[in-house]
Amino acid sequence: EVQLQASGGGSVQTGRSLRLSCAASGFTVGTHAIGWFRQAPGKEREGVACIPTGGISTYYGGSVKGRFTISSDSAKNTVYLQMNNLTAEDTAVYFCAADRGLRCYPGMRYWGQGTQVTVSS
Repeated sequence: EVQLQASGGGSVQTGRSLRLSCAASGFTVGTHAIGWFRQAPGKEREGVACIPTGGISTYYGGSVKGRFTISSDSAKNTVYLQMNNLTAEDTAVYFCAADRGLRCYPGMRYWGQGTQVTVSS
């Protein structure tokens, strides 16, 4: 059974950093595309970052490019999202998702439960 467990959210001040973790089970990281998405109150779900199947490349949403970094650790079967220089606009529930397809997309098959990130001044 495929499961994704997201963790690492919290409340931080503007300009600080957080690292989210997505622990995968039921499949090996690298055999699935894995992405981070977020949803703020009243807004549509937004793609944040993606490691496509194979783990060679990474992709980022425009609003986080240069501040967020997605990475994977095959030994821990976990994908991380390092978030630096956080702003209030980053406040959202963050989800990790996975699918056997090559790329990340909003309708990915497997989803974690979400972790809340709150950024305040």
